[in-house]
Amino acid sequence: MSTPRMYMKSNVTPLATETGDRRIGALLLAAGKLTPEQLERVLRAQKDDRRRFGQIAVDYDYVSESDVRQALAKQFEYPYLEPGQDGISEEVSVAYRPYGRDVEALRALRTQLKLRWFEGASSGRALAIISPRHRDGRSYLAANLAVAFSQLGERTLLIDADMRRPRQHQLFQLPDSSGLSTVLAGRDDESAIQRLPQLSNLSVLPAGPIPPNPVELLERSTFSRLLEHLRNDYDAILVDTPAAAEHSDAHTAALRCHAALMVVRKNVTRISEARALADAVRSAEIVGTVLNEF
Repeated sequence: MSTPRMYMKSNVTPLATETGDRRIGALLLAAGKLTPEQLERVLRAQKDDRRRFGQIAVDYDYVSESDVRQALAKQFEYPYLEPGQDGISEEVSVAYRPYGRDVEALRALRTQLKLRWFEGASSGRALAIISPRHRDGRSYLAANLAVAFSQLGERTLLIDADMRRPRQHQLFQLPDSSGLSTVLAGRDDESAIQRLPQLSNLSVLPAGPIPPNPVELLERSTFSRLLEHLRNDYDAILVDTPAAAEHSDAHTAALRCHAALMVVRKNVTRISEARALADAVRSAEIVGTVLNEF
């Protein structure tokens, strides 16, 4: 292991740049946003006027406000990405825009779910995301909630159980040559789960190749055993599903998870459709209903 480099000049207090240093200057330097000379000038100015390091660096036009927010996110272990970074779709808004109205609504939903379903369990719990129709926003909600839970420090697994029109591998730019379908068919094991290093604590199990018998795969005891085993490794397991009005897969997934979050779309979903879906999964607990207007 190489010796951490330090930059010293004049009487400026040196700033260590090793991986474990969580100070804003060290994080900006490690990210290549500041040069050593710029770092020293900001530190020197900070001694004179006592302003925050990031504000001085922005005023000097060395870094942007976005650069400082990124460093703060790392400092507080709250990871988010810059648009276009790492290929993850910008539809996963929680990963990119921590201050937006939609993200605040998703955080509020996360808090309610944590209190109502995930809090206090001796092991991890699973939750199926269901809705009556295609384009109600299930995959959007599942992906963003998964990121939100991972940002909270929860070990989070997102499972794409929509083996008809899978989307999670597209949203997170993951290969889909293996996934839930191959695991349930006995052709793969848990190595099909893919961890996202750029989003701490988040892993994704894509749907895998589209099989000819998706509902039969979900009805196998293999799916129940898989969920039971994964509950030991994850705090929160979110399961994306197909449209319930078109296929019975969502009903099966909800029963296997023992709980479901129902998504309805503003000005689209009919009350009769929501009631029919709630009746169809009455053996599972409906933890809540989300009115999606985004």
